[in-house]
Amino acid sequence: MSDLLETHLRGTSGEVVMGHGHRFCIIGERINPTGRRIFQEQLRAGDLSAIERDVKAQVEGGADVLDVNMGVPLTDEPELLAKAIQMVQSLTDKPICIDSSVVEALEAGLSVYQGRALVNSITAEDDRMAAILPLVKKYDAAIIALPNDHDEIPMEADKRLVLTEKIIRVATEEYGIAKADIVIDPLAMPIGADTGTSLVTFEVMRRIRDDFGVNMTCGASNVSFGMPARHTLNAVWLPMAMASGLTSAIMDARTPQIVEAVKGADVFLGHDDWGMAWISAHRAKQAAEAAAATA
Repeated sequence: MSDLLETHLRGTSGEVVMGHGHRFCIIGERINPTGRRIFQEQLRAGDLSAIERDVKAQVEGGADVLDVNMGVPLTDEPELLAKAIQMVQSLTDKPICIDSSVVEALEAGLSVYQGRALVNSITAEDDRMAAILPLVKKYDAAIIALPNDHDEIPMEADKRLVLTEKIIRVATEEYGIAKADIVIDPLAMPIGADTGTSLVTFEVMRRIRDDFGVNMTCGASNVSFGMPARHTLNAVWLPMAMASGLTSAIMDARTPQIVEAVKGADVFLGHDDWGMAWISAHRAKQAAEAAAATA
């Protein structure tokens, strides 16, 4: 059994600790133009106003960290990402997950970021690690890593563990990155394509926790892709994943059903001492409902 590690992230003033003994870290996924045609058009026109609404909704919904992706075709992504990060940091002190497949955009974002960021992401491919890990080291960030390579997204747990070991070894030994700053994405696959895929992912989570002790995150909405009643499926899957060792997820923080399932799981897993966060959230909700009723 490996020591269980903590990953520390910081915004302009607030700190978030991701860890197996801590409350689940919710990374809000909304500041992302993928599948949002109007948002893409606004960004091409230089209009970033929608970001303000997205930040507010996610923070109010319970996000601990905000994922920021500016992957819009026909734009200067490095410039756009840097502007978006500065805007988000003017609105909230929460840490940011800087999300891009473009190395120049990641550097632009990291260069203006105040605090300690999470970078999304690398794979086990040597060229991706060589391009991005020096930036992670230079800017003292943490990194999300996916255990897939040039050949495939492996469906077998053993292959994912082999690639996880490679990522950790290369990052720590060749680039001097602390093991605690490597956050593994165990690859949550859509159950609509294969209902057995989550069982493999749960096994991968347990083995990564036990063998390496590192933190884990994933794109939680992936699991229900193509299925009806997706919020219900996500709200069931996440507590099961948490029991298997998942410590974070990039997810929709605007959906109370999913957020409450996660926070309830924290109580049962012993990550919310005496249920105080759960009780506080319940009282705040009651107070808000009472205020709305009298308005």
